[in-house]
Amino acid sequence: MFGRLLPKETSFYDFFEEHARLTVTGTAEFVSMVSSAANIDAKAKRIKEIEHETDVITHRCVGALHKVFITPLERDDIYRLITRMDDIMDYVEAGAERIALYEISTMTPEVVDLADTLWRASKDVEEALNGLRDLKNPKRILAKCVDINRLENEADAILRRALARMFKEERDPIMIIKWKEIYEHLEGATDRCEDVANIIEGVVLENA
Repeated sequence: MFGRLLPKETSFYDFFEEHARLTVTGTAEFVSMVSSAANIDAKAKRIKEIEHETDVITHRCVGALHKVFITPLERDDIYRLITRMDDIMDYVEAGAERIALYEISTMTPEVVDLADTLWRASKDVEEALNGLRDLKNPKRILAKCVDINRLENEADAILRRALARMFKEERDPIMIIKWKEIYEHLEGATDRCEDVANIIEGVVLENA
């Protein structure tokens, strides 16, 4: 009965799943950008387009919260979940933009490692969110959340290693500033993945 109060075009699970799918696409595009260091401007443009698409989904989701009387999850959970998800692509787009803007053509091993870690975390976010619709397998969802937390710790370690090596080996202070900013955007994206995982864990515990 309650389902009739939620029009098909404002299915919150659809919003979550489509947003997560696009985020995986965006993080994969970033991996491609830093792995080959080719077509940087074109890839940065594509990442920006994906970020805009996720923004549209976020705005539609938040707009639906103001219109729908009955929601499948707590309103605050829906709002926090979609906005934290949106932050992931904001950070990815910012990192891609800096690489293009600073005309960086030689990538570091650490930026490749961070990009790969972020992509894996975004895949786990997608899989965890896909399980929220029916909550048939809460243990699997929670296992994905644990893995996201592990990947966030992995990203922290990569960031520390990257900064240590850069401060030791890089002689150009401008390059240090550029790379530090890029690294921190990527690490920020994995932080937001962890935030999403924490919210998902709370939803599962409340509803399973």
